Amino acid sequence: MNTQEKGGTNWVAVITMMFIYGMISFVTNLAAPMGKVWLLQKGIDGSTTLGMMGNMMNFAAYLFMGIPAGKMLVKCGYKKTAMIGIATGFVGVAIQFLSGKVPFAADGNAIVPFCVYLFGAFVCGFAVCMLNMVVNPMLNLLGGGGNRGNQLNMIGTTFNSLCATATPVLVGALIGQITKTTKVADVNLVMYIAMTVFAAAFVILSFIPIANPEQGQTTEDIPVFAPLKFRHCLLGVIGIFMYVGIEIGIPATMDLWLSSKGGPLMNSSDPKIVASAATIGGLMAGSYWFLMLVGRTIGAFIGGKISSRVLMTFTTFVAICLIVAGTMTTGVQSKMFVLDFFHKLSDKGPVIQIVNVPLTAVLFAICGLMTSIMWPSTFNLATEKLGKYTAAASGLFMVMVVGGGILPLLQSTLAGAAGGKIAADVVVTAEAASKCTSAFMWSYIVPGVALAYLFVYSAFLSKPPADIDEQVK
Repeated sequence: MNTQEKGGTNWVAVITMMFIYGMISFVTNLAAPMGKVWLLQKGIDGSTTLGMMGNMMNFAAYLFMGIPAGKMLVKCGYKKTAMIGIATGFVGVAIQFLSGKVPFAADGNAIVPFCVYLFGAFVCGFAVCMLNMVVNPMLNLLGGGGNRGNQLNMIGTTFNSLCATATPVLVGALIGQITKTTKVADVNLVMYIAMTVFAAAFVILSFIPIANPEQGQTTEDIPVFAPLKFRHCLLGVIGIFMYVGIEIGIPATMDLWLSSKGGPLMNSSDPKIVASAATIGGLMAGSYWFLMLVGRTIGAFIGGKISSRVLMTFTTFVAICLIVAGTMTTGVQSKMFVLDFFHKLSDKGPVIQIVNVPLTAVLFAICGLMTSIMWPSTFNLATEKLGKYTAAASGLFMVMVVGGGILPLLQSTLAGAAGGKIAADVVVTAEAASKCTSAFMWSYIVPGVALAYLFVYSAFLSKPPADIDEQVK
């Protein structure tokens, strides 16, 4: 029996893969907002570095699993690799769930259960790395290749973006306000959803026969690092490291700032805003991911008419301007619609409320429009005319996804060192709140520098050498 059944598409398999596509971003984007749960616990004490450590552990897995996942794909096949990835994802989320059951130390120190959570985030990183390797070609196969396969992948990326939007919004809504009593159990609903989808996908996929896509025509053994001899590829691989750090760092650090004890929402004169600081922070982070979805949709229409080089140069320049403008407008307020599902802003009434948020957060969220096209554009520029070296370059790209952990961790560490760290037992004065905001704004030099690198790369350094056709023979 073939995956592509006679007379039509195997829609059970397609829908299953769509959910896996969504779970990749759902689980990946769970790590950063989950850090807020631990932020004011004893042993963490408001550390912005530790608050972003779960995100770091999630992406660190790519450094160890990027190339092995490719080898596993060849040895085990696509279906088996997908099932291993799904099972690993279930285990990783289960470990994070169990971290909420681990007792604190006698003095209330939370460092032991926090370390259990970090291990769970690391295991989840292995899972999403494996799933990232298989989901695109499997959807292409299920669609029968060609335009139909590409269409299914486009739908998959849409669902991926929607799940990326939902995760910080849902976590923020469940938390409401970060206090010393905030705990993992507050966001159990999110983990129940993740484990249920993983379990269902594993069972369904086990009954669906799926053949392996063609692995390519060349049988030549290309060394892993061989593509790096081409300058445009080497600089593009570094560019992917920078890009993923930008993509994750902008919304994650914004969420941390808006939700933190020294942030503008927790120090609002409106007690309802204070009570829903994490909710609003999660919504702003979710807005960033939603705008990435919008940007991807626009990119799909204009990508065939505008070169990757022009798109990258334009979007990186605009993103730099948005970052600079955002860091300079922290005192300016903007209206924002807030989804008030759990009625933290009102005892009853409409689910949608209008609140004041810093214009800074709005400008940072708009960066999602710009970053939406940077991965495919960087990939296209780095692999232009690489021929037989393209597959090896793709493996290196997967390893460099670790930038999504390293750069946000560096950014949050800078914020903490500059005054963004405020422990639970510290009384926040107006001066301390101002210092906290300034510290977080200073930290945006990290994505700013990374964007500057991508701008220079796309504008001046991304063209392949003139004799590349001879070199790749």
